[in-house]
Amino acid sequence: MTKLRVGLLFGGRSGEHEVSISSARAIAKALSAEQNANKYEILPFYIQKDGFWQAGEVAQQVLASGAAIQNQGTTPNLWQFPPQTQQVDLWFPILHGPNGEDGTIQGLLSLMQVPFVGSGVLGSATGMDKIGMKVAFAQAGLPQVKYKAITRAQVWSNPCVFPKLCDEIESTLGYPCFVKPANLGSSVGIAKVRSRQELEAALDNAASYDRRIIVEAGVVAREVECAVLGNDQAQASVIGEITYNSDFYDYETKYTEGRADLLIPAALPEAIARQIQDMALQAFAAVDAAGLARVDFFYVEATGEVLINEINTLPGFTATSMYPQLWAYSGISFPELVDKLIQLAIERDSAVEPKS
Repeated sequence: MTKLRVGLLFGGRSGEHEVSISSARAIAKALSAEQNANKYEILPFYIQKDGFWQAGEVAQQVLASGAAIQNQGTTPNLWQFPPQTQQVDLWFPILHGPNGEDGTIQGLLSLMQVPFVGSGVLGSATGMDKIGMKVAFAQAGLPQVKYKAITRAQVWSNPCVFPKLCDEIESTLGYPCFVKPANLGSSVGIAKVRSRQELEAALDNAASYDRRIIVEAGVVAREVECAVLGNDQAQASVIGEITYNSDFYDYETKYTEGRADLLIPAALPEAIARQIQDMALQAFAAVDAAGLARVDFFYVEATGEVLINEINTLPGFTATSMYPQLWAYSGISFPELVDKLIQLAIERDSAVEPKS
């Protein structure tokens, strides 16, 4: 039986480089598990932080050690794809953050005309951009917190505009509120603000990360998540909940062991759990996601409201990440989950019109 050669693409030019390596190691282990070992051959491709692609021994070394490597004397503007890319039957990109889950790498893989795991250009770009995502959710009729979209130019360019902008945020959203760059992951650049001084500082900081910024009203709620698996006939997992002692689910809380707990399944009324699952599937369709996604919600226990927060089309994929844990509790093991994602990528590619 001929093995399918899976190009495992990891690392990348984002602040989530190390998280990507951890996800890739877990996926490689799943592809090597007994039920998958006879079906798949792993071809690892490591993208350095300068954007240079490494294959062969270097990529194997990073995958084995779990440690990022320094740029190895390469010139980012003078590189080409490793020849091993020509051998790939299917790509499994596990690049988190910008240049990984925002449609850029998906566009490149689409040009290669080789199937790949996960959402395409539209689903990835919409899922990554917090403003575009919220527009899609609103169009689908999904309830959300109040928000305001602004630009770097409004924050930096005109000293007369900035005070009026802050006045408008205070009057429409109030405090506390959250200031976020539109296109970053892992809570990078996000701040919870409670005063005019904090708001001004947070807007200035967010503008240094992205030219588009979103400000969201704060809400007292439980943070719950649902995993989605599939293409046009997607399934929703059980619901999980994140609890933590910090002020909000920031970068340090997210990636420091012991700072947050994942509760699966979340202790929710059955009707609320079903509502969250239905909304997760609606959100998945609204952004044109495919393969996998994790959808995050606020459950306002005092009123019974469920508000959608965001969708992540390429969530963390370590054995302890929420996405695979939700499916493990739902009856799909990690190796089986990886296998299903590959089969979904093949299914989606086969639905495309034949090449003339």
